[in-house]
Amino acid sequence: MIHEIFMPALSSTMTEGKIVSWTKSPGDKVEKGETVVVVESDKADMDVESFYEGYLATIVVPEGGVAPVGEAIALLAETEAEIETAKQQAAAQTAKAEAPVAAAAPAAPATSTQNGHAQTEAPSRGGSERLVASPRARKLAKELKVDLATLQGSGPYGRIVAEDVEAAAGKAPSAPAAPAPALAVIPKATPAVAAPTPMPASSVRVGQVVPLNTLQQAVVRNMMVSLQVPTFHVGYTITTDALDKLAKQLKPKGVTITALLAKAVAVTLQKHPIVNASYTEQGISYPASINVSIAVAMPDGGLITPVLKDADRVDIYSMSRTWQDLVARARAKQLQPDEYNSGTFTLSNLGMFGVDRFDAILPPGQGSILAIGASRPQVVANDEGMLGVRRQMQVNITCDHRIIYGADAAAFLKDLATLIETDPQSLTM
Repeated sequence: MIHEIFMPALSSTMTEGKIVSWTKSPGDKVEKGETVVVVESDKADMDVESFYEGYLATIVVPEGGVAPVGEAIALLAETEAEIETAKQQAAAQTAKAEAPVAAAAPAAPATSTQNGHAQTEAPSRGGSERLVASPRARKLAKELKVDLATLQGSGPYGRIVAEDVEAAAGKAPSAPAAPAPALAVIPKATPAVAAPTPMPASSVRVGQVVPLNTLQQAVVRNMMVSLQVPTFHVGYTITTDALDKLAKQLKPKGVTITALLAKAVAVTLQKHPIVNASYTEQGISYPASINVSIAVAMPDGGLITPVLKDADRVDIYSMSRTWQDLVARARAKQLQPDEYNSGTFTLSNLGMFGVDRFDAILPPGQGSILAIGASRPQVVANDEGMLGVRRQMQVNITCDHRIIYGADAAAFLKDLATLIETDPQSLTM
């Protein structure tokens, strides 16, 4: 029997995935539950396991290729004798999928120039031989104005790949392109674990259109969903002298100000469950735990929100260690889905960049997000009218007005300020 390996839905917002690497090559034995491919979802790189035992017969979507969720990306044969049949099945499916495009291709012979030599394309391109091209090749062909019908593919089964399009356009290929036979073995690759390097400013030219990466596309979708929610904003000024003193004392022990703020928010949410809740069509959803998401900018664009689970119950030292681990793995795109999509309340801290105040956009599926500004020395008057210098920060909460009202947000911020100003030491207990 021949089984299809599909592009999985690795998150609720994922509509397509990119093949990062195949850990198995055509012809390799595959055990049930064994990883066969690494897929880039909208937030992370994930290992995809096989549901069946057998042999990886053929790869339909190569490394770097993109496929919609639910589309076959490879075929698995239960026995070695079925491998050839699987390859023929894959070729037939690909040809069938490309039939509408092939029908639109000109039937008359066409002439193209590759590497300075004129080549005549056989008229069978639009007939019995179907036009087969990778998604990236089609995109490049459109950008470079190259007619795919004039090209001879160098990929498996004559598939037109990106290098063929670049060569036809007279552009240096982005990677060495060599003709590959139908039984080509795709080299094994190990998923990258190093943090991505930001794109140098010099590599982006003025006037250039740079396509969004997968994570940036996910952010766009989420923000468009957020625009449909009626929200309001409430600001509050919090004196941070006591918190800053505590943070300085705990810094040698690995405790970060981010962890202290997350802990303070989580403890305050215990008293205000409505602020930790979210709207559903059935009513107000009160989660069983307090999971604080914290926005982290990614070096190559976009942002992700690693989650500190049960933040109200975990001690501050463990939380700080967990946070450092989450950030490192987030930037290496190694988080599991529940480590970035299980948050019930979000923090966005731009204070580290010197930002005084800002409003954050509500994440889908949550009721609130807190924007935190920088802590700065301010001249303030006490109740007796005496002037003094205090360190203060501005926080602004964005709430879903369908379930949270102004009084709810104000009460939450007041209790958060009281905790930070008068009893931050309790966060270490």
